[in-house]
Amino acid sequence: MRLQRLMTEHPNSVGESYFGHMLFALNMSRIMLLAGGAAFVHALLPFLFETTASGMMAQLNDAMQHRGDEETDRTDVQMGSL
Repeated sequence: MRLQRLMTEHPNSVGESYFGHMLFALNMSRIMLLAGGAAFVHALLPFLFETTASGMMAQLNDAMQHRGDEETDRTDVQMGSL
């Protein structure tokens, strides 16, 4: 019973199921990895991905701010210029 509480306490505190929270977190990490890749390429070749990483991070921030809003699909963050 303790393991179940450990696995569900935080997701429940943000109004999500375990699997809903897992999908949200995995999607956020995927987008952060893509944004990091775009930022890395931009660091070497500044004419590429000029606003991609910052735009993706702004959209992630917006998704986090509107977590739980019924009308917001918070996992639908666009890939910018990728």
